Amino acid sequence: MKGLPINDRMTDIRQMSDSRVVFLTCHCTCAHKVGGALRMPLQLPLVVKARVDLLLVSLALLGFWSRMWRLAHPNAVVFDEVYYGQFVSLYMKRIFFIDDSGPPLGHMILALGAYLGGFDGNFTWNRIGAEYPCGVSVWSLRAIPAACGALCVPLGYCVTLELGFGHVTALGAALLLLLDNALIVQSRLMLLESVLICFILSSFLAYLRFHRAAGSRPLRYAWLLLSGTSCAAAVGVKYVGVFSYLLLLLLAFVHCWKLIGNTRVSGVRVFVECVSRGVCLLVLPALLYILCFYVHLALLHRSGPHDQLMSPAFQASLEGGLSRITEGQPLEVAYGSQVTLRSSTSRAIPCWLHSHKANYPIRYESGRGSSHQQQVTCYAFKDVNNWWIVKSAGRADLAVGRPPHAVRHGDVVQLLHGMTLRFLNRCDRASGDGSFPTDIVNREEDSEVWKTIVSEVRLVHVNTSAVLKLSGLSLPDWASGQMEVVAEKVKGHGGGATWTVEEHRYGTSEEQKEREAELRAPARVDVSRKISFWSKFLEVQWRMLTVKQEDSEHKYSSAPLEWITMETNIAYWLHPSTNAQIHLIGNPVSWGVANLSLLAYHIMAAIYLLRRRRGIKDLPDVAWERFVSVGVVCAGGWLLNSVPFVLMDKRLFLYHYLPALVFLHLLSAALLEHVHAHVLSKDAHRRVLLACASVTWVCVFLSYRAFSPLTFGSPELSANQLRALKWRSSWDILYRRR
Repeated sequence: MKGLPINDRMTDIRQMSDSRVVFLTCHCTCAHKVGGALRMPLQLPLVVKARVDLLLVSLALLGFWSRMWRLAHPNAVVFDEVYYGQFVSLYMKRIFFIDDSGPPLGHMILALGAYLGGFDGNFTWNRIGAEYPCGVSVWSLRAIPAACGALCVPLGYCVTLELGFGHVTALGAALLLLLDNALIVQSRLMLLESVLICFILSSFLAYLRFHRAAGSRPLRYAWLLLSGTSCAAAVGVKYVGVFSYLLLLLLAFVHCWKLIGNTRVSGVRVFVECVSRGVCLLVLPALLYILCFYVHLALLHRSGPHDQLMSPAFQASLEGGLSRITEGQPLEVAYGSQVTLRSSTSRAIPCWLHSHKANYPIRYESGRGSSHQQQVTCYAFKDVNNWWIVKSAGRADLAVGRPPHAVRHGDVVQLLHGMTLRFLNRCDRASGDGSFPTDIVNREEDSEVWKTIVSEVRLVHVNTSAVLKLSGLSLPDWASGQMEVVAEKVKGHGGGATWTVEEHRYGTSEEQKEREAELRAPARVDVSRKISFWSKFLEVQWRMLTVKQEDSEHKYSSAPLEWITMETNIAYWLHPSTNAQIHLIGNPVSWGVANLSLLAYHIMAAIYLLRRRRGIKDLPDVAWERFVSVGVVCAGGWLLNSVPFVLMDKRLFLYHYLPALVFLHLLSAALLEHVHAHVLSKDAHRRVLLACASVTWVCVFLSYRAFSPLTFGSPELSANQLRALKWRSSWDILYRRR
């Protein structure tokens, strides 16, 4: 076979008028001769085209440089890394925990970075400023938040384009995100705000691309799937992500409502569009949210420090901890059983029904008289005085018979304190004997047996119908601050009125000394009780929503109004011997521009609405729709991510404002284009506006550069230089005089 000459047309590179896009077109023609005949095995010419947005690529590279440069500096625990690091270590060791600040996805993402870096969890996160040992890859701990923070820059660029604005405007919005010192600081540490913002921007970008795309191509619905996935991820990182999620749902609802009213669209198409939005933005996020907890609970199967927040059944399903104590103990409570009764209340601190050889005072502090009988309290620690004997009201036996006589729902029992042999009773003259019918509130049938760990029981006093429950108060010093137990008539099964048998054994002796020896012996007897995923899931949800850790005062906590006015900062890290330090401080110029843009937008919106009410349309329909869209997304995003914090009764910090701030940066650039295109009509005025905008960008950069030593922790500044950066008297900038 003899080859023929090959005709090769060189690659033709054509530059479009839009400088951000380059087309690469490659043409090649080839042929060969087989058996004297010319054959063309391929369809020629072969064409390869690629569209590259050079601005987008440049912004992405700058974003990664600003967030990843010297990422391992400082080699010490910085501010809330001490908080999140504890959860990362627990993941590495598969130890169960619960965090009331949010779902577990954010912690799992941080743990993934640690796992990829070879972190084994053996580091004590006990103080800010502690040096990381050589075996800990600091870069890997911070890499994923930094990458997410870097991606926020090109994502902001793309979202601005999808809102209908030009490339110059999108570039301006991206530069505001790129040069915001607070966003950089929060991205460069093992924290979650950058991850949250990345998912929020991804959800809006994907949804807007879905909405603007025409037709029913599969790629269009892939954007909708990505939007729903990002929404689930945002909520899964922090519960505050639900604010942006609600805004996106509102946007989707408005679009559906408009589509329903469009008679030019077929009914089938309307149905498909509405159902697809419902499935991708409601059903899919819910399923992914549940999946997040499934993975979380599958990974964390060992007992840990947060077990006490959970029910005995939950604790018994974990390896170690309560499961070791309850291992092999009898399931069915019988007459003569020795039990500890844990309150099923939702308080953060668990407690067990308790009594001891001390009486109530003759008179309380209020002057009211008391029964002066033996105290009954709820004690927050394991103790021998937490043990009670379940006795039949009609028999004197204190040991379990052979075979055991199980206690069922409705049976009347008496509770005898194991160490003092005093009956539990209500302290008043009408109380009579201390008998309590057992009311199993979570029973499946009326003859159900009272079960260890599983059953939640109300103890209802037989003569007064009063229910044994926690009052929610702590007793004074005469009861050592233990929690108060009362007998009151209550409605329903809540309010601390149910009890669960946690530790349980069958009593074998009628002699008191032998019984005391039994009670003092550890109750270790080999069953691993399993509860379903759904039971665990619902319990974890309830605990996360109701169990709140005590919020103590913090030096750097602040109020939402202080975020807007930049009255506050947070000193994240200070070198132990030099002036090198890291602070959470925003770019003062870009934050000021953001506030002015928010005010200007609302003024302009009010003027437009009033004039349109009078029949005067200042904007074409397309421009008006774009103006409204940017208001809904950007101004609405700021509103929903900032105003709820005003209503929250919790400790707040400056970083809570960052998701709202991102929307304002997008609004600032969009409003500039709107004013240039639709408000100013004279070229001279437009040139002045562009000159002012150019000066503003320069000032933003100079402000970023001035505060960059406090952003990156280097170079070290002198005391005078640090003093010069204290632009607000309320800022807490630290320095050492030499």
